[in-house]
Amino acid sequence: MGAQIVQRPSPNCGPRKGGILKPDIVVLHYTAMLSAAEAIERLCDPAVEVSAHYLIARDGTITQMVDESARAWHAGAGMWGGCDDINSRSIGIELDNDGSSPFSASLMDALEGLLGDIRTRWDIPLQHVIGHSDLAPTRKVDPGRRFDWRRLALGGHVIWPETFGGDVPLRDSLCALGYAVDDFGLEACLDAFRMRFAPMRSGGETPEDRRAAAALADRFAVDPWQRGS
Repeated sequence: MGAQIVQRPSPNCGPRKGGILKPDIVVLHYTAMLSAAEAIERLCDPAVEVSAHYLIARDGTITQMVDESARAWHAGAGMWGGCDDINSRSIGIELDNDGSSPFSASLMDALEGLLGDIRTRWDIPLQHVIGHSDLAPTRKVDPGRRFDWRRLALGGHVIWPETFGGDVPLRDSLCALGYAVDDFGLEACLDAFRMRFAPMRSGGETPEDRRAAAALADRFAVDPWQRGS
């Protein structure tokens, strides 16, 4: 690990459930709070019952609150790739951001380093690095439209539609990518997809949406996990 990591253990964690021994998803969040210090206090408060494995401050400081082998309480209710216990499969990273401001360069630098280490350590594929909005599109929008997914893609950390695919049904492609369309609806899942890959696009479904999703699904389809596992 290149950056020094500050340790601040949170009591809000436990063993991974269902016999899961290692994480295979990374979920990115923003804190939506005024400061990293305030967010860390909340994530370590036993009365609140939320946590994350890491928090990256605006200045690039990384704080670890939960060991990667343990189950942090960051994802909440949601589904992705057929799994509805995301906490047991994932590592959660909170980013110090109010939800409307750009993400600082220092934060993004630290995130790229941390993601690279986590993905190498646990052999996590590109398509398994997702946003909170991907797994809970009807109630969450983080890390939001200001987050620079394209930068992470250029660094080799996440997927990106470099070319267009065929004009095939959007539902099929989004399901192949892990979105729970049957549970959350096509409109909500399309909005979550656009937040990552076309944040300025709005309105009804377009051929560009379908072709971008198809290109990603052709290369990065997610193997479905058993529901509830």
